[in-house]
Amino acid sequence: MEDSLKQLMHDLGNAINDSLSESDRIAEAIGEIRKTGFDVFLVLEATIGFNRRDDSDSSVSADPDNERRVSAGKIKFTSQDERFLKALKISVEQ
Repeated sequence: MEDSLKQLMHDLGNAINDSLSESDRIAEAIGEIRKTGFDVFLVLEATIGFNRRDDSDSSVSADPDNERRVSAGKIKFTSQDERFLKALKISVEQ
């Protein structure tokens, strides 16, 4: 794995940890549990996936509000869409 990606993943992990530890809402909820006489430990599991984009996928806008439109009953799938459907054992006709 590329060193730059490893660093970005490390930074993401730190950002998530910082967000949780600085959350007043989480601290308050933990404090309420402790008041009842229990010790609290928090273990969260996150699954973060990375897929390198294909050049053919670069035409998709970075704008999350940009949706692909259905035209004449046909849908254009990205290679990532096709991999996802295949993982669900859904065949995609070309």
